[in-house]
Amino acid sequence: MAKPGFQELIETLEALPIEDREMLVEIINKRIIEQRRERLVADMKESLEACGRGEVHTGTVDDLLKDLEEDLRE
Repeated sequence: MAKPGFQELIETLEALPIEDREMLVEIINKRIIEQRRERLVADMKESLEACGRGEVHTGTVDDLLKDLEEDLRE
């Protein structure tokens, strides 16, 4: 069930001309894309910093599974 404020927002948006609603959808989609891009950049920076600190391990899938099994035993 939608929150009362959210439902009011939907009703307000539905009162707009279709062209305005289409423009709003485009703006929102672009902002979502930008937020995802910013999150990806932050994740990449964090990964590079972890790599620089020597906290990144390389190996095969089998190595990963072995490490996970060892962690579960501890």
